[in-house]
Amino acid sequence: MVGKRRRVSNPLALAVLGTLRQQPMHPYEMAATMRSQGKEKSIKLNYGSLYTVVDNLAKHGLIEALEASREGRRPERTVYRLTEAGQAELEDWLAELLGTPVKEYPQFEAALTLLSILGPARVLGLLRDRMSALEEAVAAERAEFALYPWLPRLFALESEYGLAMREAELAWVRGIVGELEDGSFPLSKEWAQWHETGELPSELVAMATDAVNEIMSGTGDPISGRPEPGPAEEPLN
Repeated sequence: MVGKRRRVSNPLALAVLGTLRQQPMHPYEMAATMRSQGKEKSIKLNYGSLYTVVDNLAKHGLIEALEASREGRRPERTVYRLTEAGQAELEDWLAELLGTPVKEYPQFEAALTLLSILGPARVLGLLRDRMSALEEAVAAERAEFALYPWLPRLFALESEYGLAMREAELAWVRGIVGELEDGSFPLSKEWAQWHETGELPSELVAMATDAVNEIMSGTGDPISGRPEPGPAEEPLN
């Protein structure tokens, strides 16, 4: 599914809108508030991007400047507040993200699509490394949860979700490692033969050829999946 086209689509913009929903702030205060609430764990936060996002939100009327404030000898900082349009955008955007699944493209998934380029022995070693790293990450996240027993679940769901996803990935990687270790992974012998001899086994060649021929014999564009355009119509005289 494809999400709605947003005037400002950077996830950091969503965080800015959500932060200003609490009260008017200047950008430095926005960043401090996001960090105090752990938002940087889920949304990439740096000051250069933050100021660009704030400018874009203001340009599109989703936030507006109130006044400049000064603390001691520090330079003036412009305070911003959420507009009615920004409030509507915030609620609509959140509703879409919560209710509508979209296809995402994580780096690990991209690597899995090309995994066969490496030999099975090397892949096994790398996945063992990943498994160890995931085990450490899961343990660290569980320990962090234990440090904040007073924190209401309402404000920790993103951390709970992140931990659940890591645990699920860890279980999946463990399963693949187990299959590679006991030799039950499909086509593991043919895969190893390919890397030992440099020649793709006939079974894999046949599979790859059939897949390509099926796509090429269709009427759609192999990249977008949309029908290919027909010949241009002759203009009427």
